[in-house]
Amino acid sequence: MARVLAIDPGSKRVGLALSDPMGVIASPLRAEPAEPTATLAERLAQVAREVEAAELVVGLPRRMDGGMGPEARAAKALAHSLRQLSGLPVTLVDERLSSRAAERSLLAAGVKRARRRQVSDEVAASLILQGYLDSRGR
Repeated sequence: MARVLAIDPGSKRVGLALSDPMGVIASPLRAEPAEPTATLAERLAQVAREVEAAELVVGLPRRMDGGMGPEARAAKALAHSLRQLSGLPVTLVDERLSSRAAERSLLAAGVKRARRRQVSDEVAASLILQGYLDSRGR
């Protein structure tokens, strides 16, 4: 197995999470600014190279009814660009409610509001990644 990098696209920040080398445990990595969007895919492909990822997982923000809005279309376009730029396999993963789950877990841990804003994106990415790793291990 090898490391998996998860990407949770957002309009302001893009959360990143990384698996352990065995592909079992997800950990928050950091957040990247979403702007400028013209260089986002290249910056993320560079992160993938730096962390020696063998696979990428991109959160697909579907609507609650399962439909795809502009955010989901942007995530699909990002995944396509990442596939081309990195040469790595890219999997799109439904990430409905991951940001809310991250916020709830940070609240439960007593993390102050300012700090929650700083880390919520990478925590959401780690939740997406852990779900993907768990489903793959079954």
